[in-house]
Amino acid sequence: METFPKKTLNFDNTEIAFRNQSNSELNAGYWLFKVISSNFLTKVGPPITNFFLNIGMPIKSIIKATIFKHFCGGETIAECEHTVEQLAKGNVGTILDYSVEGEEEESVFDFTCEEIIRTIERAAGDKRIPITVFKVTGIGRFGLLEKLDAKQELTAAEQAEFAKVKARCEKICKRAFDKNVPIMVDAEETWIQDTIDELAVDMMRLFNKERIIVYNTYQMYRHDKLADLKADHLIAKASGYILGVKMVRGAYMEKERKRAEEMGYLSPIQPTKEASDIDYNESLNYCMAHIDDIAIVCGTHNEESCRLLAELLDKHNIDHNHPHVYFAQLLGMSDNLSFNLSDAGYNVAKYVPYGPIKAVMPYLFRRAQENTSIAGATSRELGLIMKEKQRRRLS
Repeated sequence: METFPKKTLNFDNTEIAFRNQSNSELNAGYWLFKVISSNFLTKVGPPITNFFLNIGMPIKSIIKATIFKHFCGGETIAECEHTVEQLAKGNVGTILDYSVEGEEEESVFDFTCEEIIRTIERAAGDKRIPITVFKVTGIGRFGLLEKLDAKQELTAAEQAEFAKVKARCEKICKRAFDKNVPIMVDAEETWIQDTIDELAVDMMRLFNKERIIVYNTYQMYRHDKLADLKADHLIAKASGYILGVKMVRGAYMEKERKRAEEMGYLSPIQPTKEASDIDYNESLNYCMAHIDDIAIVCGTHNEESCRLLAELLDKHNIDHNHPHVYFAQLLGMSDNLSFNLSDAGYNVAKYVPYGPIKAVMPYLFRRAQENTSIAGATSRELGLIMKEKQRRRLS
């Protein structure tokens, strides 16, 4: 394994962060984040855009040239090639993410399953695409998972339906195993997550005995997930497989709190951001202390968590490019983290969503809303772009 000299991380180094972006691409990013910074536009944009798309207004080309281009790789795997190559120039990997969601038909689930398998086959043997990903709701009906989580009795038809979901899940993970391409199972809402967790654990039992193939996702804005992580590690160790941990803070906070309030149960979300940060960082400590039997993808846009993990690698004398440790961010966000980490020799990959524009719009709206709801996220992106624009002018 290659050993890298110790290098001080500087997440404010915009020259490295934007090295592969032209002046026109930098300007496009600047204006996009200026628009996103408007809470009004972020709130009214989704319904207006959906209306125009549904009545056939020719706005797809505008969307594709702006927000879609910034946050997505393309409409197909082949269209993602440019993004894959651009990221690879900065030693950042690509996580191909077929981001179609909210469907209900079995034929769509079958197609999505095959499309996820195509991402695995595309990644096989290409070091530029080190990890793949899928959502269980991409291959199975949300309402069915919800009924399973609620421990409600399934009809015979529903039992047959869930058998198909499990078969698709196993087919995907088996292909990942055969092609030696790790795959992450994304986390979703709490009221379907237990079923997703059970599926992910079943897949890890099958395919993680020899090497890391399947990762489950832990949302640390939930107050119960640090305990779950530790319990799952003990189960994995006793059962003889590597625990795959994709660690994130979380993606459904407002929806989770609203549902808990409306239905009168204790919110699963941490009481404060600080509590989420404490559990997230404690999870990093725990995983690094058990690096031989835990593999981690640290999915975060938080600078302090990135710095902590980098320090923990050195503290435990773990190589920067240890195969059990990856940093991950979303395409179009936090390039200052991704490219400065990769420049210092760490394993880094970006989520690169793709799919038909209309089908990917829910993902794009979430990204825009996320940037306005996270304190300082948009202003941070704008500040870094402005700093790089000024550096280029002066140089």
